[in-house]
Amino acid sequence: MLYDLLKPLIFTLDAERAHRLAVRALALAQGPAGPPIRDIPRVRPVTIAGVEFPNPVGLAAGLDKDGEAIDGLMGLGFGSVEIGSLTPRPQAGNPKPRLFRLVEDRAVVNRMGFNNGGIDAAIERVQAARRPGVLGINVGANKDSDDRVADYALGVAKVAPHADYVTINVSSPNTPGLRDLQSRPALDELLAASSAARMLADRRVPLFLKVAPDLDRAGMEGVVAAAIDAGIDALIVGNTTISRSDTLRSPLAEEAGGLSGRPLAVLARAKLAEALEIVDGALPVIAVGGIDSADEARARLDAGAAMVQLYSALVFEGPGLVRRILKRL
Repeated sequence: MLYDLLKPLIFTLDAERAHRLAVRALALAQGPAGPPIRDIPRVRPVTIAGVEFPNPVGLAAGLDKDGEAIDGLMGLGFGSVEIGSLTPRPQAGNPKPRLFRLVEDRAVVNRMGFNNGGIDAAIERVQAARRPGVLGINVGANKDSDDRVADYALGVAKVAPHADYVTINVSSPNTPGLRDLQSRPALDELLAASSAARMLADRRVPLFLKVAPDLDRAGMEGVVAAAIDAGIDALIVGNTTISRSDTLRSPLAEEAGGLSGRPLAVLARAKLAEALEIVDGALPVIAVGGIDSADEARARLDAGAAMVQLYSALVFEGPGLVRRILKRL
């Protein structure tokens, strides 16, 4: 109710400024010296690659890129929080403005471009966090890198000792050429290097692979085959889409970047079903995209998803959404 009252004021702010204020507020509310973190609800717990998630609702990467508000976000009820994407070196990302609310469509378009302060700075924050739930760290490559495979391997090696799982993100549309890494043999090389890098830690950290919802059937088949061959532990389907439905009403719908939120649900459902059919039980699939209610979360879980992740829905439904979903589940 409080968020509903504040939302008109929040929506008068630039979308990226509002985002930064939200992250800072969560960081202040639940910092290392802050009050006790609310218990994370144990609802339909799930185990993936030996990691027990207290509930199947996770935060998708992108909201807390630098790991500033890990405890605050877990306090909302998420069974897992995925920070990042993090790159080996800090980078500013794409020029502003680069984040847009499509209010009429309950959607978001972003072209952030992996803006983050770099892996080393984030690791310091991770080490200071209390982490009552599962922490995933999402890694990517620097935009100006001469060797993106090496960037991913370095990222995995650095974060593996500090994460409950690591996500390899080759699905962002906002770094030129990044999605080309979803195709074989480039993907095989990337996954082999990342898999070798995780062995530098004192344990075999689970590796998840995040792919775009814009892959066609052949592309999805190639991704699944490469993931299984490389011993990847789970597939995250998917990320934002570069496609645009003709049903979008917002004048901002044609802004360049990836679209997320409610309009992505139809495509995300279809790609989840396709991935599950191709995987045929060989590895878990985590559903992302357009999940903004308990009914939608339940539908993805009932369809066969091991877990769901959300992010954009928080903009429109508020931070209480997570516990509302869990209560219904």
